[in-house]
Amino acid sequence: MPFNKTMFGRLSLLLMAIGFAALLTTKVGMLWLVEETRSFATGVITTQEIRTAAGRVLSLVQDAETSQRGYLLTGEDAYLEPYRHAMTELPREMPALVGRIIADGGDQAAARTLQRQVEAKLAELAETVALGQAGDREGALALVRTDRGRAEMDAIRQVVAGIEARSLARGRARSEGLVSNGRLLLLGSAGALLLMLAVTIGAGLLARRYTRALEVAQAEVVTANASLEARVAERTAALAAANDEVQRFAYIVSHDLRAPLVNVMGFTTELEAAVEPLAALLAAAEREAPALVTPEARAAVLEDIPEAVGFIRSSTARMDRLINAILRLSREGRRLLHPEPIDFQALLGGLVATQRHQLDEAGASVSLAPGLPRIHSDRLAVEQIFGNLIDNAVKYLDPARPGRIAIRGRTSGSHVVVEVEDNGRGIDPRDHGRIFELFRRSGRQDRPGEGIGLAHVRALARRLGGDVECRSVPGHGSTFRVTLALTAPAQPQTPGAAEDIPT
Repeated sequence: MPFNKTMFGRLSLLLMAIGFAALLTTKVGMLWLVEETRSFATGVITTQEIRTAAGRVLSLVQDAETSQRGYLLTGEDAYLEPYRHAMTELPREMPALVGRIIADGGDQAAARTLQRQVEAKLAELAETVALGQAGDREGALALVRTDRGRAEMDAIRQVVAGIEARSLARGRARSEGLVSNGRLLLLGSAGALLLMLAVTIGAGLLARRYTRALEVAQAEVVTANASLEARVAERTAALAAANDEVQRFAYIVSHDLRAPLVNVMGFTTELEAAVEPLAALLAAAEREAPALVTPEARAAVLEDIPEAVGFIRSSTARMDRLINAILRLSREGRRLLHPEPIDFQALLGGLVATQRHQLDEAGASVSLAPGLPRIHSDRLAVEQIFGNLIDNAVKYLDPARPGRIAIRGRTSGSHVVVEVEDNGRGIDPRDHGRIFELFRRSGRQDRPGEGIGLAHVRALARRLGGDVECRSVPGHGSTFRVTLALTAPAQPQTPGAAEDIPT
């Protein structure tokens, strides 16, 4: 399969998609690890808080028990200070410990058991202290000797030890999970990195291959251009020679046609002159011998021959105009262009001024928009182009409404675009292209002309590196858009271009 621009684009998009997917996967993995780390840190903190709270509860219970024993042995009230502190703190510490265990998802049963055991132990301590404060010291000591308090204390220690052990186990499991997740993410990141490295290498190889393909294609284009330039030069020379032959043929044909035409026109004049004596002779015969004059002879001398002569004269006059038109076109096609700096605004203003009389007679106005650039072109050709267009615009205005002609232009790259717009009769859409053909006209033929003006305009515009086109709606007007090169192309002189065949 050839490696072209489309394939390069598709492969580049595929590699970009793979790299983006790898990068996105790594980013998601990093976010997941951050969340896992945060969860682990929160869990570790909660575990540490549970252990700390459990140890504090155990320490307060032990302090209370030690304070109770010292008070019962000595009877001094100062020994009850730790006991009173524990009795104040434990009602706050115990619910907080239970809440942390439940929030961490720990053993809720153990937490509830510890709470009941602490409450029972505090009740036992409160009962003995109350007996001591009531003066029944022996009764309080007897209650202590039952080992009820020791058993409750051992149970509390056992439950606290279990809570701490489970908290340590949960913390250890979380650490192991975090390590495992980190290792997994590390492997995934390494895989993504290798994938992105492969994508980068693949993109480099792809770009290198595409560059080589471009270099090969460029070399082929250079080779093709070299041969193409030679073929174009060869065909241009052939075309120029053929065009020159066509121009010479037009000269020769026009010249050869004019000779018999002149003869026909001369014989027509002689025939027309001969009709007068015949008419006089016919009149004399009618006076002197009317029987000799037949109706056919009379009609032939007075009607048929003058009518035929009129038709011949009209046809020869039209043919003479056509031959002159062909000669003008041929001469113009052979004329060498002489580009020179032209103030386009001033040139069009001068052409409008030359049409002032016709405009005033037609009751029409012309508006010339400012801002047209200076161009470097053949002045005579440009004048002929826009002189024809403005003359046509005036000629084909609609007498049913005031004539309006607008001329505007703009620069487009290396060309100038000028539009000549009118509100005249308009042109049938079927004729928009045909009106630029030689001897072709559109609409009513009630205006003088041979149908060569627009053909001449298009030929000149193309010689000046541009073209002309028409947009028109019947009954609304026409717009002719002329495109000309800001700098007219060079016109090489062809053999015989300066020759002028006499007519």
